[in-house]
Amino acid sequence: MELPLCAPQFGVYLLGIVLILLVCGILLVSDWNRGSTAKHQIPRVALFKFQSQPSMDEGVGGITEGLKARGFVPGQTIQMQEFNAQNDFATANSIGRAIADGGYDLAITVTTPCLQALASANRAGKVMQVFGLVTDPFIAGVGLNRDRPLEHPRHLVGIGTFDPVRNALLDAKKCYPALCRVGTVWNPAEACSQACMQVARSTCKEIGVELLEAQAENSSAVGVAASSLLARGVEAIFIGGDNTVEIAMNVIVKLANEGRIPVITTVPGHADEGALIGLGADFVEVGRAEGQLAADMLSGRDPATVPIIDLAPNKLALNLSVLPRLQPKWVVPPDILEFAALIIDEKGQRTEKVRKPPAPNPRPFRLRSEGGHGAGFRRGDFSAAGAFLRSFTHPCFVI
Repeated sequence: MELPLCAPQFGVYLLGIVLILLVCGILLVSDWNRGSTAKHQIPRVALFKFQSQPSMDEGVGGITEGLKARGFVPGQTIQMQEFNAQNDFATANSIGRAIADGGYDLAITVTTPCLQALASANRAGKVMQVFGLVTDPFIAGVGLNRDRPLEHPRHLVGIGTFDPVRNALLDAKKCYPALCRVGTVWNPAEACSQACMQVARSTCKEIGVELLEAQAENSSAVGVAASSLLARGVEAIFIGGDNTVEIAMNVIVKLANEGRIPVITTVPGHADEGALIGLGADFVEVGRAEGQLAADMLSGRDPATVPIIDLAPNKLALNLSVLPRLQPKWVVPPDILEFAALIIDEKGQRTEKVRKPPAPNPRPFRLRSEGGHGAGFRRGDFSAAGAFLRSFTHPCFVI
């Protein structure tokens, strides 16, 4: 026969039940946000860029679009704080440390210097980092493996976009078959510039063109470097992916005009500044991809499932208004004209082609070795790249 519980015993049992229910409630509440990496009710996001220039600003605009498409609207559903290093490496390193220690839920970096600055300050993985608009992340010294796209620090994911250096130089040769001497200005302190220079050297050797190099450690030295190339008799100036030099593009174009030679670059927007050929990534599309990847991370996607790939939806812009000034004469052949997404004619009038929607089952991305007119992946695992692209909802990333 069981004896009835006395009052003290009943109180102990009741207290135990209350404590159990309290612990269960705490566990339940803590599990609500397990599917998200956010530490705050409204996620705090840092957006870190190296400088303000049209191509980078296009990429940042694409990032914002990619986030908004997934419901992450700055000022509403996320708090976004922008940082700008103003083309200064010391400032970039300081900003990297501030972001790593700033308690952000996510950090989005734009350009190679910003990737490196934050990755160096964030080795402990205090903040999830998504990088983009980076020429070759595998040589940036941030723990990536070109042969194993899924092998990367758990707190670091992103997209590489290798500049189509080879094809830009091949296009120049098509426009002036007698081309034999090209000059280039670059900053050896930038990993992205080093990567582009390797391809530029090998391509020029391949097509029988002498490549003359001039270095500039900062944007104020670009003019002197470009002038030295003109004094050495170059027939064109080529600029690859170099943040330092791009700041002074107007100086290069001015000097090239005075020397009656064209400027060839790997940034489509440079055609608006006076370059004859601007063949490079469509930064808006690359930015959208980075924004969608950032949205994935905010939504709780496992970083281990994200391969590091090269995504280069290339765009060709031509400024034909510079042709009458060139000596000797350059002629843009029909196949290059046909591919151009933007043409500024000899009267300065702009014609931009409207992009057609993708076919029902297109393959806009393919494996490539060193860039091309079309979009592609660079030395990576195609199946992993396909899985990455299929995770996006944007119609441009169908594979």
